[in-house]
Amino acid sequence: MATGLDILAVRNMQSGAIAQAEAQIRANRIRRATSAVYDDNYESSFANVFDKVLQNISTTNAYLSDAENEEIRWAIGEAESTHQLTIALQKAQTALQYTIAIRDRALQAYNQIMQMQI
Repeated sequence: MATGLDILAVRNMQSGAIAQAEAQIRANRIRRATSAVYDDNYESSFANVFDKVLQNISTTNAYLSDAENEEIRWAIGEAESTHQLTIALQKAQTALQYTIAIRDRALQAYNQIMQMQI
């Protein structure tokens, strides 16, 4: 029962409604991020950004802990499938890469600010 349709074409199909929804989601994320940074009350916006950074670090630590627990469960034979181990490891790796990228950007911004002449 071959239809002559390439699987990649099916996988990459999108309707106009999906593209519009994705654009709206991106616009909302950008609006929320810029409103947190360019708020009139600098101290509260800095506190919000700092709280989000701490939440990000806590989430990353939780994913790393979950991955370690799954590795232990797999090593002692309690894991039902390697699927859960793979998913936990991928979540931990992605979260850690994201956290490191944010750290690198923050350090880069700090270094640029320190190099400014007054």
